[in-house]
Amino acid sequence: MKRIFLVATFALLGTLLSSAQLQAAGRNMEREAAIEKELGQIDPSLVEPFRNARIAGDKNDFATAEPLLRLVTEKAPGFDAGWRRLGAELNQQGKRSEGLPLLEHALSLKRSTANLASLAYALGISAKAGTDAPAQDRQRALNLLLECKALPNGDDVDILAVTGQLALGLDNIDAARDAVTRLEEKHPDEMVTHYLSAIIAAHDEHWIRAEDEILMARDLGLSSETVQSFLDSGIHSVAFRWRAIRNTSLTVAVWALGLVTLFVAGWALSRATLHRIEHSDPRIPISDGEKRLRKTYRVVLNLAGIYYYISLPIVLLLVIAVAVALVGGLLMIGYVPIYFTVMLIVGAIATIWSMLRSFFIRINHRDPGEPVPRAEATALWQLAEEVAATLNTRPVDEIRITTGTDLCVYERGTWRDRMNNRAQRILVLGAAVLTDFKKDDFRSVLAHEYGHFAHRDTAGGDIALRVRNDIYKFCIAMVNAEQNTRLNIAFHFLRLYDFLFRRISHGATRLQEVLADRVAAQAYGPAAFQGGLTHVIRQDVRFHSHAKREIDEAIKAGRPLQNLYAPLPDTTRHDEDAQIKTALTRPTTDDDTHPGPQDRFRLISPIPAPDRPAQSGTAWDLFNDPDTVIRRLLDQVEKNIAEHRPYPAPTT
Repeated sequence: MKRIFLVATFALLGTLLSSAQLQAAGRNMEREAAIEKELGQIDPSLVEPFRNARIAGDKNDFATAEPLLRLVTEKAPGFDAGWRRLGAELNQQGKRSEGLPLLEHALSLKRSTANLASLAYALGISAKAGTDAPAQDRQRALNLLLECKALPNGDDVDILAVTGQLALGLDNIDAARDAVTRLEEKHPDEMVTHYLSAIIAAHDEHWIRAEDEILMARDLGLSSETVQSFLDSGIHSVAFRWRAIRNTSLTVAVWALGLVTLFVAGWALSRATLHRIEHSDPRIPISDGEKRLRKTYRVVLNLAGIYYYISLPIVLLLVIAVAVALVGGLLMIGYVPIYFTVMLIVGAIATIWSMLRSFFIRINHRDPGEPVPRAEATALWQLAEEVAATLNTRPVDEIRITTGTDLCVYERGTWRDRMNNRAQRILVLGAAVLTDFKKDDFRSVLAHEYGHFAHRDTAGGDIALRVRNDIYKFCIAMVNAEQNTRLNIAFHFLRLYDFLFRRISHGATRLQEVLADRVAAQAYGPAAFQGGLTHVIRQDVRFHSHAKREIDEAIKAGRPLQNLYAPLPDTTRHDEDAQIKTALTRPTTDDDTHPGPQDRFRLISPIPAPDRPAQSGTAWDLFNDPDTVIRRLLDQVEKNIAEHRPYPAPTT
């Protein structure tokens, strides 16, 4: 950068080292009055010639000024200002050999700031335009100006400016930095202050500040040519890179802080939820504190969803920045492994393409299973409506049955329909759950599902659902592009955000489940709900184990499926017992969408059982012709496994 300092330093020397121009541009008339007063005490008749010489000199009318100053020095030989002005005028005319002795004489008469500075200006300027003054003259000029530091008026802008420039020309960075510091303190709004600050900033490799300072100097009057020369010397390109690094780092830091804030918020909400549900009265459907928690969860969850989309451009920027930084680093060290570099570039492009492509991947949402018409299960519809009336909420509009162990509710319709409670309510029942499901227990589990409707759990969640889908699509796109590697920042972001979003959303879901449990227990008693949930868990484990064995045996024997939904024997396999026990006794973790069953049972245990008539029979009894429904479901399972059969299944 030495070349920059020299070019920048001497670009302005001709302007700043002219004492006459500096004085003409801004005479201190109070000081002039003091000088004239001093001369008047020596010889009052000389004041007028001296004043006229100053006026002519400020206009560069040397022919008028010089004889007047000679008259003053002749009649007042002890008046140092006369010798100083005459020496400066002669030096200004290029008569350096005549002017310097006069300036030296003025200094010998009085070692004042003005005499020191005037001699320094004359020494610092070359007698021949376009060349530098001798180094010894410039060094002496700098020493004279440094001596002004301890004298009155030693912090004038012209003195400090020339001190800084001479120091830079002599590579005396400490003296230059000191002069610039004093300029910034005493003359912060001067053009030369920002100009010299730009040079010092460049020397200290503060590239951004160097560019900012030179642009401020331009705004205060520095020529565009000088500014452009300074920037073209390499300052602008380096400042641009560092500005990009700074802005990127700041953006990433703020973004990372946002991620940490979301994580802390999720953690705090989870702890608050645990505390609230442990200390709330379970006999109250939902307390004020739980209502506030639900609202807070909704806000935080929506913010987390929005933050995902804010994060995508930042991740994109990081992918590009890391690729550019690694390739640039390899080029700087002079070793560029071709294969690694190509893979790095290809990986960055593939990641960017995967991110963009994920927005165009469509997920086809289809309703699960098949609808159950009222004519096919009149009692089931009546029971669903009875439970809705008990909970004082709107009944379901559709019941669908699946081949598995599903048991859930959702709403179908636009966001506006859901928010206005006009969306269609759907109840999903898995055929495998219905087997041996006691009506009383089944009714209580239905009440739990209706609790979600009553609390409007299914009304919102658009942002959360969209984010989960988009994370999934982005992940699929990256896997297809084979970019799910340890070196891929975007892939690690997906893993991190999935973890963060899962913690927040699952915490909200756990609160919803606890409140829905409470609704079911208040409506039909804790025992019925405990029996119903236990049956669902037990049937889920046993059915999947039984279905796998039945399907494998049917394929192997070349026979159709037979007793897939038949009641299972009371005895269970040892591995099934272990799985059921684990599922029932598992502790609640931060990754659970539902609390552990033991915690759920404990939280509703204080609720008194209501006096409601019991119902006998099982859930399948609610269907008019369960055998027909089961055969239809078996046909669906046969279609699903057909591709695994070596031959078509025989008909029965």
